[in-house]
Amino acid sequence: MISRIRQLISRIRQWPLRDRLGLYTLAPILLLLALLLFFPPDGAQRSDWAQFIGGFHLLTIHFPIVLILFVPVVEIAARSRRFQYLLPAIEPLWTLAFFSAVVAAILGWFLARSGGSAGSLVVQHMWAGFFVSLCCWACWRFRGRFAGRRFHIAYLSALALTVILISFTGYRGGQLSHGEAHLTEHLPSPLRNWLGVSKQQGPTAATPDSFFVLRVEPVLAQNCVECHGPSRQKGNLRLDSYEAVMRGGKSGPVVKAGDLKNSDLFQRVSHPPGSEKIMPPQGKPPLPADQIKLIELWISAGASPNLAANAIQGAPGTARAAAEVTIPEIDAAAVAKQRAPFTVTLADLDKRYPDTIEYESRGSAKLAINASLMGGKFGDDDLAQLKPLFDQFVAADFSNTAITDRSASNLAAMKHLRKLRLMQTRITDATVLALGGLNELESLNVFGTRITPAALKAAEHMPDLQHLYAGETIITTNSPLPDALKGKVQF
Repeated sequence: MISRIRQLISRIRQWPLRDRLGLYTLAPILLLLALLLFFPPDGAQRSDWAQFIGGFHLLTIHFPIVLILFVPVVEIAARSRRFQYLLPAIEPLWTLAFFSAVVAAILGWFLARSGGSAGSLVVQHMWAGFFVSLCCWACWRFRGRFAGRRFHIAYLSALALTVILISFTGYRGGQLSHGEAHLTEHLPSPLRNWLGVSKQQGPTAATPDSFFVLRVEPVLAQNCVECHGPSRQKGNLRLDSYEAVMRGGKSGPVVKAGDLKNSDLFQRVSHPPGSEKIMPPQGKPPLPADQIKLIELWISAGASPNLAANAIQGAPGTARAAAEVTIPEIDAAAVAKQRAPFTVTLADLDKRYPDTIEYESRGSAKLAINASLMGGKFGDDDLAQLKPLFDQFVAADFSNTAITDRSASNLAAMKHLRKLRLMQTRITDATVLALGGLNELESLNVFGTRITPAALKAAEHMPDLQHLYAGETIITTNSPLPDALKGKVQF
């Protein structure tokens, strides 16, 4: 086997330089193919670094577009004697187009994989970008091989296909950024009639006395607009008006009239507490059952902007009334007294780990820590520094940090934890087995760790545990589960 590989390498070395370069430049295309096949976007949000890198996709994507569309212009112009001097520039243009297309596609993968993107539009846009890169490589190869032949069918076919693909890729990208009807939404009526394009009826404003305005909109304003409103639109989604709700976001519509199963808005708010997919996200109170019911009834009834507020029999009381319920005043003196014993310690740790530790609420002395944003900079020694506050923690997120089994005893000492996230850390069964004494733990996330079914022995004895997230571990849907954990383990 080794001798055959050596023979193959020896033969490749004998190839002309251009052919060897053509082989070597397939490497980034194969890398891109592997990323799309084995690590497709799954709607999950990942590290800030990955999202930061992916953000450059929007800056780089225009470079290959310009180059690819410029090549046919140069090809046509260079056919005349006056512009024949442009011919030598065509191959370098294809080289630049190829490398810039690959870079833009890989950055696009970073953006989609880490930024919470998913859906058919995203998938089509990414695969189209891959094929654009492949076609640029083919055009570069064919242009050099068939140089001197005026209109070779292989090169012209590859050129035409590349132009079509880059147009399609750009169109799908525009739909992701500006909505699915961004090209036809404002098409003038004469042109629309001439082309035979029917006008898509977009969402209209809801009437002031409608079920949406009086019952559904207050629910969204109270729970969702902070992240999906005028100043911030996670996933390009706004929920501060009927038109915005029906328009949807980056992954497409979030409401499909009469179809609860395919209405992502309802699916996300109705996930069980502690779920990774629930909205509002963990750390914020989930929607009460009556508010979820209002959204369910509205969508089931057709998600109309004009449905009368009293049209649905048995609907819970108005969300606006619920939102106006008087909130008990916080006894600031009592809260300050509860916090006093560890205020100085908390202040010192906050200087060392800024924006990592916060109070559970304005009226509570309990604490929550989110070290996931620090990534590998937060490890076992850092966790040990928090020991004076262990009794105060009720929620802890150490996902993507450098935490290992060395921290097992310290994690077990946080006796009042209700939520613990250890995603993508280097812990093993030893850590989970040490957590058996966390009697208040309701949610444990060990996604992407090295735990095995042996760890379930500790989890089954946690009396309040409701959710154990074990995706991408050795534990699978076929693993035998203790009776106490059935229905609680999620993948």
